[in-house]
Amino acid sequence: MLKGLTLAGLGAVESEERFIELAGEGGFQAVDIDARGLIERLGTEGAAAKLERHGVVIGAIGLPVEWRAGENEFLAGLPGLTEAAAAARALGCTRCCTYILPSTDAKPAHFMAVATRRLRICAQILGAYGIRLGLEFVGPHHLRTAWKYPFIWTMEETLDWVEAIGEPNVGLLLDAYHWYTNGLSVDDIERLQPQQIVHVHINDAPDLPVEAVLDNGRLYPGEGVIDLEGFLRGLERIGYDGIVSQEVLTPAMPEDTPEQLIRRSKSGFDRVFSAAGIGAGGR
Repeated sequence: MLKGLTLAGLGAVESEERFIELAGEGGFQAVDIDARGLIERLGTEGAAAKLERHGVVIGAIGLPVEWRAGENEFLAGLPGLTEAAAAARALGCTRCCTYILPSTDAKPAHFMAVATRRLRICAQILGAYGIRLGLEFVGPHHLRTAWKYPFIWTMEETLDWVEAIGEPNVGLLLDAYHWYTNGLSVDDIERLQPQQIVHVHINDAPDLPVEAVLDNGRLYPGEGVIDLEGFLRGLERIGYDGIVSQEVLTPAMPEDTPEQLIRRSKSGFDRVFSAAGIGAGGR
């Protein structure tokens, strides 16, 4: 497993270029960034050289298509998806991810039918570039009733949706926070096949009743109550050898500098990977 970062929880990083530098300096091996934007600013060769110089790869890109809203908006985003997929592939990135909100104001049966078709189209475009699509189920209880109707929030439901979408390059984005807020166990991870997991997020949760845990109330790895040792061991036991990227959503921008937050993140990664018996090299 490679240790990676998202920008969430790193404070006011001035640019993605600086993010790459900080990640490399901090001993991380992957960053989740916008490959297309990086190429637009640096060119393909310049972007590739930047990543190589700092010893990091792009872990995943976000899905740049609004698949939850109107049809015209969805269709308007497809050319950009093709461009994003081509850019990601040019820089060696093979993962693209999006999240599923656990409730919706749309009629859920119709929304499911429309969203299945749209995500299938996205997966087909990504697949043409050798890129996988990861779907992230979202577990915090307060979001399950934030909109009018319940929707998908469990791993089992998401796996069923992956099967319904029916494209071989679709799988899970498995986030430790959502694993925890769903009350899942290490056994649930060990029932997965490694190819079912596209990408992984790691973070921690405060010592509160699980029903009171907020989506933007996350802690840095090793600073809370999630069994991250078991989470990582489960991934290792099934043979997952992809990227584990930190994602720490907070109510306000952290006041510490990005340099301080990178060190805090690295300390947390070292602590939980060591507790799980996974070597410092991350593999």
